[in-house]
Amino acid sequence: MHVPDGFFDVPVSVGAGVFAAAGVAVCLRGAKRELDDRTAPMAGLVAAFIFAAQMLNFPVAAGTSGHLLGGALAAILVGPYTAVLCVAVVLLVQGFFFADGGLTALGVNITLMAIVTSVVGWAVFRLITRGAPRGRPTLVAASFVAALVSVPTAALVFTALFWLGGTAPIEPGSVAAAMVGVHLLIGLGEGFITALTVSSVLAVRPDLVYGARGMTRTLTLRTADGDVEVGPAAPEAPPARMGLRPVLVGGALVAVLLAGVVSFYASSAPDGLEKVAADKGLSAQEKPHAAENGPLAGYSVKGVENQRLSNGLAGVAGVALTVAAGGGVFYVVRRRRRGTDAMTPASAR
Repeated sequence: MHVPDGFFDVPVSVGAGVFAAAGVAVCLRGAKRELDDRTAPMAGLVAAFIFAAQMLNFPVAAGTSGHLLGGALAAILVGPYTAVLCVAVVLLVQGFFFADGGLTALGVNITLMAIVTSVVGWAVFRLITRGAPRGRPTLVAASFVAALVSVPTAALVFTALFWLGGTAPIEPGSVAAAMVGVHLLIGLGEGFITALTVSSVLAVRPDLVYGARGMTRTLTLRTADGDVEVGPAAPEAPPARMGLRPVLVGGALVAVLLAGVVSFYASSAPDGLEKVAADKGLSAQEKPHAAENGPLAGYSVKGVENQRLSNGLAGVAGVALTVAAGGGVFYVVRRRRRGTDAMTPASAR
């Protein structure tokens, strides 16, 4: 759903940019409450994984493909504020280095793919987990539904922005029907990837899943008259089956493998937005990307003739750039939290 330059007029592009900047600013402050010594490095890994997974387009219908958006996944793993930052970092790397997503449309893309998916995904996840039986199956099922809902919601917001300032004379209702229809199918893939990833992390390090925090069991007293629930007990802390370093190293290797090798076998069909744009005539409004001649534009390394090697090297470079950019952001946010904690009296914490 990377929106290129030219799809929206100047007022909507500027307005979305302002909204996205404000949202990122809020999330920079909110992430200080989510990031700790475990989640800060985890956040950098999540951003790298999302970058790699977005290179893996999967077929969803005849002549159409989709890819992970990642907002719901990131929100469940590292928290909603940090999730917005994770996806925003990915979009910045893609836009400036890979010519994927217009630079004038960066605000639109951050709004749709970072803010909307993270907020909606987290809201749906919390709604389900608050009212359902506690445990791993609930978390995995809630992850699937949250991711599924987040994708067509982002498509609906795209339609609303198009109604406000689309550059092509196309009936918004027609755009909405096409966008929501195809992104419902993409949402199924998003849900599957999200549920599989959350389940995998829960299996080895459940304490690293932000959405699993606060999952408590009810304290029950057995009396002569039967069992009596007296309130929540201390939060369950399932034992970690693997240290933090192996998880981070293993996750990084998975991201490198996905971006550097598996991505070559991804579907070459246009994604949901590209397909809708081509069918509705919106693609004619697309403008050339400012970075289209860059060394990594189009996810290939300029000057490398072997296409498989070119794509693989570009993917690995993208993972490294995302880790560096995301790691820098999360390191600064974490340092600011430490500074704030140091200045706060213990009695006030």
